[in-house]
Amino acid sequence: MNELVTGPGSSRREPSVVGQRLNAVLDAEQVVDDLRRYFGIGLPPGAGVFTGGRFEHLAGGGDRRQVADRFTAEDLVAVQTLSVTVPAPVALDLLEGPLGTQLSELLRGIPSDTDLSDADISVVADGSPAYRAWCLLEDEYKIGWVIAGKLLARKRPRLLPVYDRVVRCALGHPPSFWTDLRTALREDDATLHHRLLGLRQSAGLPETVSALRVADVAVWMAHPAPGHRCP
Repeated sequence: MNELVTGPGSSRREPSVVGQRLNAVLDAEQVVDDLRRYFGIGLPPGAGVFTGGRFEHLAGGGDRRQVADRFTAEDLVAVQTLSVTVPAPVALDLLEGPLGTQLSELLRGIPSDTDLSDADISVVADGSPAYRAWCLLEDEYKIGWVIAGKLLARKRPRLLPVYDRVVRCALGHPPSFWTDLRTALREDDATLHHRLLGLRQSAGLPETVSALRVADVAVWMAHPAPGHRCP
């Protein structure tokens, strides 16, 4: 994930590619209904609710103050609700070994109360604690970029997005998805960020569902994995 060569104060005359694609998803008439269905809003318990609706809420969330800077067993269960599983040796290392210690040190350098749209680009650029945490998981521990991203999204849901093959298929594969998404969210006085918050309100979702997660769910529901056409 190389840094996008765009400064915090820069602007573009045309919306970014990620912004255009995400706005197209949000233009769909059923987007609010999709969000409500995914999170089970207005549905009776067990009525076909998606397990991913518990990702950010399980055990009070991965970013709650008591556990924000360390991985817990609940975090490992949470990522399973998004259809991935951390390999057992890595899971044990996260909970009891040096990997957990290294990631805790890095997490302390990653803001837990900042939205991606408000963050300085240095927070998600190459060399940042977030980037180093992702590289540690993906490159050194070989768990794959999808699982690495979902683990970090569990710990920093407002700052780091879920990015998997479905999202990549729908929104593209820029050199750095984090920085490109940040650019898209900040364009035109953060219009896209505020649009996502507006959809959250329209769907009746709790404020603990971040703007990034609204975007992820909207994309996933509009571009479901079993039928997507991308490689």
